[in-house]
Amino acid sequence: MVLNPRGWRLGTRFAVIFALVATVIIALVGTLAYTTAAALIRADVRNGFESTVADLSDKLVEIHGQEGGGPSAGPIPFLSSDNLQVQLLGPDGRRTVSVEDPAEVVFFTPSDADMELAATARPGVVDMREQSIEGQAYRMATVSVGDGAGALQLLQRLSPTELMLDRLATQILWVGLLVALCAAAVGWLVGHRTTGRLVRLTDAAEYVSSTGRLDPVGPGDAHEEGNHDEVDRLGSAFNAMLARLARSKEEQRRLVQDAAHELRTPLTSLYTNVQVLGRVDRLSPDARESLIDDLRGETRELTALVNELVGLATGDHEDEAMRAVPLREVVDKVAERTRRRTGRDIVVDADDSVVWGRPGSLERAVANPVENSAKFDPDGTAPIEIRVRAGAVEVLDRGPGIAPEELGRVFERFYRATVARGLPGSGLGLSMVKEIAQAHGGRVFARNREGGGAAIGFQLPEHRPGGPEAPAG
Repeated sequence: MVLNPRGWRLGTRFAVIFALVATVIIALVGTLAYTTAAALIRADVRNGFESTVADLSDKLVEIHGQEGGGPSAGPIPFLSSDNLQVQLLGPDGRRTVSVEDPAEVVFFTPSDADMELAATARPGVVDMREQSIEGQAYRMATVSVGDGAGALQLLQRLSPTELMLDRLATQILWVGLLVALCAAAVGWLVGHRTTGRLVRLTDAAEYVSSTGRLDPVGPGDAHEEGNHDEVDRLGSAFNAMLARLARSKEEQRRLVQDAAHELRTPLTSLYTNVQVLGRVDRLSPDARESLIDDLRGETRELTALVNELVGLATGDHEDEAMRAVPLREVVDKVAERTRRRTGRDIVVDADDSVVWGRPGSLERAVANPVENSAKFDPDGTAPIEIRVRAGAVEVLDRGPGIAPEELGRVFERFYRATVARGLPGSGLGLSMVKEIAQAHGGRVFARNREGGGAAIGFQLPEHRPGGPEAPAG
């Protein structure tokens, strides 16, 4: 599990990725810094040594050129340094060293080139090289004194420089390791804070999947600190989704309960009539005809109720494309159809209002209150009016009206006003009008008319040609 990255938690992956990135960057920067620093330090030490040798060579030439010439013209210059050993090599191979601590003297055998320079008559001749003495690296220069008087040899230890570079490399390594550990800690912290909220969302999704409950996810760190990053937005969207699912589930449950309640009455009546139909031979012709009429009416009512329930549950009206719809055309179609079905006088008074919506849904939204007006006032002589003004569609009748305390409930599902309970119907018509109006960004209204009757309708936002489309509710 530890060696399998696929099994790591996201926080661990963040930590490893941060550490790897930091390690690579530190390795590249550290290598570049060490290489540059080492080259500069080595070059500076070498240049310093070469400068010292050049000054010594010039000094020997100057001494040799003084009056009298030769080694006797002046003292032989001796140099002292912590990392520099100077000795006089005689033409016979003898060496004279000036040091404070004899234990620090480095003994080495002069080469043939050194002996040749010690015996040469020309002063200031230089021979420079690097060589290993007893396992350590040295830089050596031999400078002739002139007139065969010997040569001065300068010996520089390279180990102090390399030791300093080793310490520099060690410091870079420790700093890089510290930075990598800090990057891993930051990566773990970021991953932990991010995955903590993701874990809560995952647990919530698994909880919903296993139990079917739609409890919202509690506020996390992002909400507490006022953050609005992608994970916080995901949590908000997840809660919104759960809320919509909960509402949908509750609406489905309520729809099933209400449908069962509404279907029970016509089904019971239909069952009773079917039982009576089994003794039809005992009935009089008038009773048989009345029974058949009742069966037909109950069948039609049950069919209409089922159709309305199916349309309400499936939302088939939402499949229709949205477009600019002149309300005058909609109400004219509804008025003509209702005239044929009921024989009632339908008066249309419409302006040129245009809305953005679905024509079929709008026809149904107008047809329901018009049919209710004809149904609740079957013997009325006053015409049913359909009035359209600035996106508002209002159906006015002279029927029994609506009790004031029931005006706010006539658009509820399966609710039937007191005057309508003795008439056929499901109580779904006006609730569908409300849903259609809200789906088109509008609202519904109901009131009683002066002189008797009711006015029921809906208000939609008008659509302007070339303007933005009306938003769906």
